[in-house]
This record gives sequence, structure tokens and C-alpha cells, in this order.
Amino acid sequence: MTISEIKKHALTSLKGQWGKAVLLTFLVFFITTVLTLIVEVSLSGGFTNWLYQEEIPIAADLINLLISLALIPLSIATYWFYLNLSRQENAQIPQVFAIFKKAGTYFKVIGTSLLVGIFVILWSLLLIVPGIIKSISYSQAFFLMKDHPEYSALEAITESKKRMKGYKGKYFLMYLSFIGWGILSMITLGIGLLWLVPYMTTSMAVFYDKLINKQNSFEEEEPVI
Repeated sequence: MTISEIKKHALTSLKGQWGKAVLLTFLVFFITTVLTLIVEVSLSGGFTNWLYQEEIPIAADLINLLISLALIPLSIATYWFYLNLSRQENAQIPQVFAIFKKAGTYFKVIGTSLLVGIFVILWSLLLIVPGIIKSISYSQAFFLMKDHPEYSALEAITESKKRMKGYKGKYFLMYLSFIGWGILSMITLGIGLLWLVPYMTTSMAVFYDKLINKQNSFEEEEPVI
């Protein structure tokens, strides 16, 4: 399956589901932004002080780092939402937030994220390019965890490396194919991201399904913007 076919499949999956997808993107962005803002304003001594301060308090940075870590599973759960969507399975927004009720999955996702981050950083110490290559190699780990909840963090990462062998270039080209849409989103002051994020994430989910099932052979093609 070519990149253009993957993206076409993604758009077909999103047909009639755009309202739900845009709402989910907005909710995740809103939650992340509001929590960060509350922490910064509180630790700055009020809104006025926060508005005119030159630097964010170190304590606020540390707390926001912890919040970002705690919200990683929410982002991964959105990946699973779009995987269900791409498979024409039941995909509901409450399913995304249900991850906070599943302690085992919640902490496994955080652990996997930290492990992936450490591996990528270590490879990046050599050069930037190896770090990028490895991040692509590990890109399927969270989708694999959705289909194989029995996988440990290391097993999901290892399986992702195995599956992505020979397909990293295609995955990278698929990412590049969204550059044009990214520029348009910037022109709209980020509003376009409400549609671009679902489009990209669903395309990633379709890529994963084709990679795992291999029902259709991948073909080389130029990126399509």
C-alpha cells in the first residue's frame, strides 16, 4: 500500500467521525494547557504577576514536567482511539479517558515512554540522525501494546524494532507528506491542528495495521502533501 493510499484510507475512516475527532483533539489540548496554566499562575502569585513575569518559577517547571509525564497515557490512548476508528471498530471518547482507571496499563505506558525516551537520547548522543532513526524504529510500540496488552515495555519496543525493519524510510516519508498541512495549520494560528492531528494519527494507525497484517505489499512512492 502506497503512502497516498494509506492517507486515503485514513480519510475514509474519518468520514462521519470528524466531529468526534476534532472534539477529542481539543479536549486533550485544553486539559494539558489549562493544567499547565493553573500551576504557573498559582506559583507566580496570581494572574497579574504571571502575566508580567520574565521567567517561569523553577517549581512550576518541575510540576509541569510531572503533569506532562502523568498525561502521557492520555496521548497514547488517543492513538488507540484512532486505531479503533481506522478498523471501523467502536471508538468513543470516554474510552480514551478510561485509561486513568487502568492502573496497570497506565503505568506500563509511562514506563514504556520513559524507556523509549532514554533509548532515543542515548542514540542521539552519537548523532541526531541515529536518534531519529531509532525513534522511528520504536514508533509502533504503543500500537503493539494495544493489540498485545501482555507485552512488557521492552517486549513492545523490541517487537516494534523488528516490525519496522525495512519500513523506516516509508514511515519517515509519510511524516514528511504532512508538511504542507502543517504549514497551513500554522497560518490558521494552530486551529488547523484540530483536523491535522486526527488525520495524521489515523494515518499512523493505518500504517501500523498494514505493517502488522501485511495484506498489501508496501510500494515506494514520492511523498504526497
